[in-house]
Amino acid sequence: MIVIQNSIDVNSINEAEFSNTLQSVLDELNVSDSELLVRFVDKIEIQQLNKTYRHQDKATNVLSFPSDLPIEIEEAILGDVVICVAVVTEEAQAQGKTFENHLLHMAIHGTLHLLGFDHIEESDAEKMEALEVKILEKMQISNPYQ
Repeated sequence: MIVIQNSIDVNSINEAEFSNTLQSVLDELNVSDSELLVRFVDKIEIQQLNKTYRHQDKATNVLSFPSDLPIEIEEAILGDVVICVAVVTEEAQAQGKTFENHLLHMAIHGTLHLLGFDHIEESDAEKMEALEVKILEKMQISNPYQ
């Protein structure tokens, strides 16, 4: 289940369509019964989160926060994906992408982090990017890394 928190009341996102599309991604990744929170925020909030949790005092496009529920609580909660709409908008324009496609890419990227994927090591980055490209291709979204 996808839960959307639109804390900045951005109207340019079709939340129902976004949620349905992201749910299909969870289905494909075999975690369809899991709950995922996606929160849309402004630059101030994401910068504060980035500073607090990653010690980087700057705005970023997406942050992921895995669920930290004890194993005794049998809830399938992946965690939270926090997306800065302003940064995603700026990046989409700079990279010649549609906002919707780039937003979905960032949501998928953040979700993969919650599933244990990372891009610190080159070999891990290649695996993560290949999976992102594969998922996006099924949605008829071209390779964002080209």
